[in-house]
Order: sequence, then C-alpha cells, then structure tokens
Amino acid sequence: MLQTFKNIFKVKELRKKVLFVLAMMVVYRLGAHIPVPGIDISILQERLFAGGIGGVFDFLDLFAGGALRNFTIFAMSITPYITASIILNLLTVVIPKLEELSKQGAEGRKKIAQYTRYGTIVLAVIQAIGITTYINRFGAIPNPTLFDLTVIIVSLTAGTAFLMWLGEQINEKGIGNGISIIIFTSIISRFPSDFYGTYELFRAGSISILNILFFIVLAVLIVAGIIFVQEGERRIPVQYSKRIVGRKVYGGRSTHIPMKVNQAGVIPVIFASSVLLFPGVIAQVLPYDWASNVASMIQPGSTLYLILYALMILFFTYFYTAITFNPEEVAENMQKNGGFIPGIRPGKATINYLDKILVRVTLAGAVFLTIVALLPFAMGPLTGVNISFGGTSVLIMTGVALQTMQQIESHLLMRHYEGFMK
Repeated sequence: MLQTFKNIFKVKELRKKVLFVLAMMVVYRLGAHIPVPGIDISILQERLFAGGIGGVFDFLDLFAGGALRNFTIFAMSITPYITASIILNLLTVVIPKLEELSKQGAEGRKKIAQYTRYGTIVLAVIQAIGITTYINRFGAIPNPTLFDLTVIIVSLTAGTAFLMWLGEQINEKGIGNGISIIIFTSIISRFPSDFYGTYELFRAGSISILNILFFIVLAVLIVAGIIFVQEGERRIPVQYSKRIVGRKVYGGRSTHIPMKVNQAGVIPVIFASSVLLFPGVIAQVLPYDWASNVASMIQPGSTLYLILYALMILFFTYFYTAITFNPEEVAENMQKNGGFIPGIRPGKATINYLDKILVRVTLAGAVFLTIVALLPFAMGPLTGVNISFGGTSVLIMTGVALQTMQQIESHLLMRHYEGFMK
C-alpha cells in the first residue's frame, strides 16, 4: 500500500492532478471560514440550531461542513447545483430538445451543463433570499438596511457559484468527481468536532466505553457492507462469433457485460437528500403557521421524512441507472459486432433479458442504499453516540473514496504501476 502511494507521486501528470485536488480542498476549507458580513453569529446559532442534531438546518450544515453554523460565504454549500442537476436530468427525459442535446456528445453535454449553471444561480438566489429573510426575523442581522440584506444575498449566491466553479476545475484539472469531492471534504471536516463532543460525553459519564465500541463495530460493518455492494456486479456472458476477413480471423472470443449491483453509486442518496432539504428550508423560512407545520413534518428524523427519503432513494437509483445503462444500446452494439448472449436470441429477446436482469440487480442495490441511508436515525438511539458518521455520510465518503481510487488506479496501470487492487 505504501509503495502504491509512492508510485502516485512518481508519475508527473498524476502527481499534478492529486496535488491540485488537495489544493482545491484547502481553498474550500479556507473559504468556509470567511464570514458573511453583518451577522450576529451567537443569535444565529442559538435560534437556527436550537433543535440539536436532526433539525433541517443541522442536516444542511453537514453538506456545508460547518459553514452554515458559522454563516460563512459557503453556508449554502453546493446543494443548489445538485438540485439544478436533478431538475435538468428529469427535464431531459420529458423535453425532446434536451433529450436530443444529451445525445449530441460533448457539445450537447456542454450546453446542458450551461443550463445547469443558470439553474444553479436562480435556485441559489431563491435559497439565499429565504435564509436571509428567516434569520432577519429573529434579529440575527442587527439594524438591517436594504444594502445589508443585498450584500448577504449576493455573498451567499457568490459562494455557491464559486463552489460550482471549483467542482468543475477539479473535474477538468484534477481526478474527476469534483462536486462529490467537495461534499466529501465537507463531511470529514465535521469529524474533529464530533469526536471531541463524543469524548466530552464520555468524560461526563453520559456514554460508556461499551457504547463507543458498539458504535465502532457498527461503523466497520457498514463500511465493509458498502464496499462489498459497491464493488459487486452481475457478469452476463457474451460470445462473439468468428469472422474471416481476407486471411485473418476476427472474433470467436468470450467476454462478459459487468452489470454493477449499485450502478448509480452515491448519486441517489445525494439527490434524495438535496430534494428533501430544499422544500424543508423554504417551508421553515415562510412566516406562516401552515409552513411551520410542513417544515416540522418533513424535518430529518420525522416519520414522513424517512418514508419520502426511502422512496426517493429507490426512485433515483432506478432513474440514474436507466440513464447510465441502456439495454437497447448495449444489445444493438453486441449485434453489430457479432456478439450474443448464449441461449438468448439477438435483438428484442436480448433487450428484454438485459432489462429483466437490470431491474432485479438494481432492486438489490436500491434496497441496500435505502437501509444504509436510514441507519443514522437508528445508530444514535442504539449507541448513544451522536456523530456525523451516519448512513448518508459514510455512503458518500466510501463511494467517493472508491471512485477516486479507481481513477488513480487507471492512471497507475497506464504507466505499468501496480494499483491498489492487486
């Protein structure tokens, strides 16, 4: 393992990419400590996070890496961008023009990315206005003027826009997964304070060493299970018939189609969390009784929230899998190259077979994602340890770590170095 890490820094191109990603992570954490001007932090923390762990703002703060609690320029994190991406993905299915753009290769994706940026700014402005209005209601902005409110809204929106740009830079000049790496950085930045809080509870006698050991065992089992499912795949055998072209023989080999159990990775969990957080925040900032009731009904930990969260994870798992794996396209490519699945006729029968296998395999992955995502709401009462290391957090961290490791693996193998997976 140590030799593998040394090999990363032997390849100049890979070394530059890794160092660039680390530098961007440092920039993000530095920016997360730049406060928005004109805010009384003491009043903000007392009112906004008075409900403790599980409140909608505390859950939103998990994705902001503590920036919302301190109300810095990155307080809204990257959630408006994620919400805009979800909306564009859904619209791509129902609007023919967007669907046509998605099939035009790099240029089409570039245009959709541009629409996503515009959508991000619009959603960021709406969310910034909502949060600013809400914190002004209980006096967190002393003697506010129109100029003060405008500065706060612009600062929050600019922070989200900068994070969006930072994620794109990591995609282009780093090792990919820019937005995921930003969320990953946010989550791990909460760990020191969480560990210290757990230590203080232990010193005070609120929890015992058995609670902590039980929590560690559960955490290890969850990580092991996530890795097992993330790397699991159903291999569908494919046989290619022989073709004679001139004096050469082509084909005649056997291979397989790797169909991953969790084709969508951590995307469904991120999407589901963002979709549920956005209406919760908007409902909480509206000055109406019915809005307060809606906010309390869909706050993290409530029964309605858990039901909607589970259903959305299932939905987004199937939705994202359908976007990334097209049985019709796979069957068509196989037929063009003289390939077939043993015992299955080419054409429509192959499409139906692949679709049936995909539905069954995806169901296992979707159910697993749902169970792990709901675990943090049970781990606290079971272990007595309140820490950010919950299902959503560990899914994102483990998924991003695996994807990043695979990216580094491919670069090392290109240079004839052994990777992590020997």
